[in-house]
Amino acid sequence: MSGETQRRRALGEFLRARRQQIVRSEVGLPPTGRKSGLGLRREEISYLSGVSITWYTWLEQGRQITPSRQVLEAIARTLRLSVAELAYILSLAGHSAPDASEPPPTALCHVQRLLDVLTIYPAYAIAPDWTVSGWNVAYEALYPNVATAPVADRNLLWLVFTDPYLRDLMADWDDTSRRLLAQFRAEAGPRLGHPSFSRLVKRLLEASEPFRAGWESHDIEGFAARERLFHHPVVGNLYMEQHVLTPSDQPDLHVVIYTPLLTTDTAARLHRLVGTATPD
Repeated sequence: MSGETQRRRALGEFLRARRQQIVRSEVGLPPTGRKSGLGLRREEISYLSGVSITWYTWLEQGRQITPSRQVLEAIARTLRLSVAELAYILSLAGHSAPDASEPPPTALCHVQRLLDVLTIYPAYAIAPDWTVSGWNVAYEALYPNVATAPVADRNLLWLVFTDPYLRDLMADWDDTSRRLLAQFRAEAGPRLGHPSFSRLVKRLLEASEPFRAGWESHDIEGFAARERLFHHPVVGNLYMEQHVLTPSDQPDLHVVIYTPLLTTDTAARLHRLVGTATPD
């Protein structure tokens, strides 16, 4: 059996399995007499997805057809597939990973829980368009404006280039703002036509001369761990190392964590900043 035949068969088996697991009430359909209320008929998937019943049947049967990306995405919406499941069926059909969609306004619950347990370590999460979608108490203590900024302005790049507080807080603002812009451009490459990216870039081009100069330079840079220095108005200098993590189930999300350099008294200062007791 060829690899292509195996992929077609795997796609058909996956679609059939998911079709049989759908809760009918979740897609607005009445029960069929089955006590569990699970499972859709092929014709129902066809109707809800706007796909020919013959075409959908051939998909489940593993026939030698080439479904378009639009067809698979329509079926995925009907089947309530996750991002990972959509990526899986697209790959089986020879398509690339899903395009970025509008970023969620808040971090997923498990990501927020991760941020919260970091306690004294400032940490935040950014969505694909760099919207700050979650943060912990320590990060809010480090940068209070993250909690008070209008939702439309709560974007890391926008805040860095437009908020005077951040310019004073970041001892290395010139270098860091340049790096962030280069990293954003590297991340944004495939998504620059997306509305959220276009709106952000347009606003920044109008609002910030440093952004305009950096945008025109076309610098590209990847994320990297590095040392950072913050001049906090209450606890003074904070020497920290910046780490960037990506959750395996949210590959477009970045979690940024600052840990204190052990050769400094930053850990004690962070305890004072968030109002916790300093360990012995």
